[in-house]
Amino acid sequence: MASETKTSQNLKAAFAGESQANRKYLAFAKQAEKDGFNQVAKLFRAAAEAETIHAHNHLRALNGIGSTRENLIEAIAGETHEFKEMYPAMIADAKEEKETIALRSFMYANSVEKVHAGLYSAALDNLEKGQETVEYYICPDCGHTVAGSPPVICPFCGASASEFYSIG
Repeated sequence: MASETKTSQNLKAAFAGESQANRKYLAFAKQAEKDGFNQVAKLFRAAAEAETIHAHNHLRALNGIGSTRENLIEAIAGETHEFKEMYPAMIADAKEEKETIALRSFMYANSVEKVHAGLYSAALDNLEKGQETVEYYICPDCGHTVAGSPPVICPFCGASASEFYSIG
């Protein structure tokens, strides 16, 4: 087995750091808007976009982007790992430590990752048959993702259909 270079390790670490910064800055932007600081929110969104550019550059340098088919297969594997291995262990730890907020967060994510694996599998099937137009909706509370139209009530957190938003 070939050893990984220091540069590839650094690219992976940089990709992870830039990706996390993007998500954190978007969360900070929402809070700034909620607090009435729209200019600060804009700055956080601008920085988040720049972090995305950095992350994409690092991923490209790692040759981490394949064909759409290859990317779907990798996404299925990643989501499956999350709901079968990663989150169950985290859920067990949170239960043992009586961390109820973390437990709810892990349980929502675990449920939704299984859904994502299914959606990616369906997209892979559709890719083989020819593109199909599908509208996706996201629950703002738990991240539940659905193809078609939102459920009357989210099966994971109880949010109503009117709270779901469309991804265009």
